[in-house]
Amino acid sequence: MKQQAAAGDITLLFQDESEALTHPYLAHVWAKRGADLRVEAPGQPRKIAMLGVQDAVTGRLIVETSATKKSTDFIALLERIDRDYGLQAIRQRKPVVLVLDNGPIHTSKASRAAMAARPWLTIEWLPKYAPELNDIERAWRDLKRHFIAHLTFGALDDLEYAIQQALHAMNQERAVRHPWHDPRIPA
Repeated sequence: MKQQAAAGDITLLFQDESEALTHPYLAHVWAKRGADLRVEAPGQPRKIAMLGVQDAVTGRLIVETSATKKSTDFIALLERIDRDYGLQAIRQRKPVVLVLDNGPIHTSKASRAAMAARPWLTIEWLPKYAPELNDIERAWRDLKRHFIAHLTFGALDDLEYAIQQALHAMNQERAVRHPWHDPRIPA
C-alpha cells in the first residue's frame, strides 16, 4: 500500500492515539542500572490525549487533542479527515485508506457506524499488538523525544500550546521536500 501511495494511486493515512503529560517525559538520560528514572514535579500529572493521522507520502500530521480517548473523540477526528481528505477523494476519485489498530475506540458501534457513513474511506486493520507497522508511532516518539521531553508544564493550556507548536514544526520540516523524494523522477 505504501508503494501505491507513493505512486499516487491512493491516499494512505496511518491513525493512532497517544498521550502527553504535564510532568516530564524523560528521553536520552543516563542513570545507574536499576535506578528509578523520575523527576520530582509539583502537583499531580495531568494528560492530554492526542488522536492523529499521518499521510504516508507527505508525512503531514493532523492531530486532535482531547481530555479523553473515547469513540466520540475518534469520530471528531474522522470529521477532521472529512474536511481535509473527503472532498479531495471524491473529486479526484482517489481511494483514501485509513490504517487502524484494533483499539476499542475504533471497534465500538459508534465508530463503526461513523466509518460506514464515509463510503469514500477504506479501512485497513492492523494485526493486534503490532505498533511497529503503524508509521505514526514514529511521529509520536519524535514529538515526545524532541519537542516536549524534559519539560514540566504548569497547566494543560501550556502543554496544549507546546503540542501545537511541535506539530507545526514537524509539519514544516516534512513540507521541505527534496527532488530525490519524488519516485517519478528518473535517475
